[in-house]
Amino acid sequence: MKTKTAPGLKEIQEARARLEGVARVTPVYGSETLSKLIGREVALKAENLQRTGSFKIRGAVNKIATLSDAERRAGVVAASAGNHGQAVAWAAREAGVRATVFMPQDAPMAKVEPTKNYGAKAELVGATFEDALAAALKHSEESGATFVHPYEDERVIAGQGTIGLELAEQVPQAGTFVIPVGGGGLSSGIALALRAVRPEARIVGVQAGLSGPTIADGIAVKQVGVKTGAILEDVLDDLISVGDDEICRAIVLLLERTKLVVEGAGAVGVAALLTGKAGGDGPAVAILSGGNIDPTVLISVMRHGLTTAGRYLVVRSRLDDRPGELIKLLKLVAQERANVVSVDHHREGMDVPVYQSEIELTLAMRDEHHCAVLLETLRSLGYQVERLR
Repeated sequence: MKTKTAPGLKEIQEARARLEGVARVTPVYGSETLSKLIGREVALKAENLQRTGSFKIRGAVNKIATLSDAERRAGVVAASAGNHGQAVAWAAREAGVRATVFMPQDAPMAKVEPTKNYGAKAELVGATFEDALAAALKHSEESGATFVHPYEDERVIAGQGTIGLELAEQVPQAGTFVIPVGGGGLSSGIALALRAVRPEARIVGVQAGLSGPTIADGIAVKQVGVKTGAILEDVLDDLISVGDDEICRAIVLLLERTKLVVEGAGAVGVAALLTGKAGGDGPAVAILSGGNIDPTVLISVMRHGLTTAGRYLVVRSRLDDRPGELIKLLKLVAQERANVVSVDHHREGMDVPVYQSEIELTLAMRDEHHCAVLLETLRSLGYQVERLR
């Protein structure tokens, strides 16, 4: 092992004892839909149903439960993109400890408000997690409060590792485990536990592509931690990345077919399986690490995901500007069993002949094949149709 401070099976089992009756033993669900799409048996570990909506409660409770009396009196401080902050706030409240949580200024309100409601003082600082982290560390030095790191802490890692012990018992037939990777606390904890009790398992870490802002805000850190990175080098079989389009598709599928609301970071494992990037064969488990997605973001994700899946079609065409032409077009659309979501009719300010107007239609479709059939039908009848989305 490249780090001597990595928690072992003993520390993870001790964490499990501390969490008994506090953190939920979250269920594992099989998915026939995903299994058919991916071509292998797929199960989902629903940490989105955990207290505070993510796995983070495990590490936070384990850390705070081991504080000395003096440390408890001084309080705790954390930096978080959202889920860790909620977990620290909840765990601190349950333990009677004062908590302050620093978050990026653009952290989703679905994660900021619960942090406050759990009793913590929430401070919004900077544009990135790294900015919030720097502010939290400064506050810790000045106040004497114990800094609860979201992933670079052995007790936090051990707490997250309890998921690995549950997985070994719940899905003994699984050969591949697909785990989200941000700072590395979840993935290193689970992998350490699985390597101890299921050494033959294939363990794959999944990151979000970070060429820009990502829907997977919960794992949007620039790089894994020093401690966790050293652990992951030892225990992961592979480390891959998925893009936002792939994550959006996974979120839509999970919501529509499994009825589970999952945030971007929680959907990366399913995205990796859907794209085949996870590798391996035989039964696989994806960890749905959290479900705290902002409702406004969820609406955008659903629209984007449905569009990329061919469930929404946006087209532009031109019609002669005379009575009945729009009705004629819409009747053709209806005959192909497409549902009109919106119609935009443009006459003024457009570079079109004076005897024509531009029409933009947003249509609800069954799938990509349905889109292709409709477009072909309209073109065969003489309509010049441009697909926008």
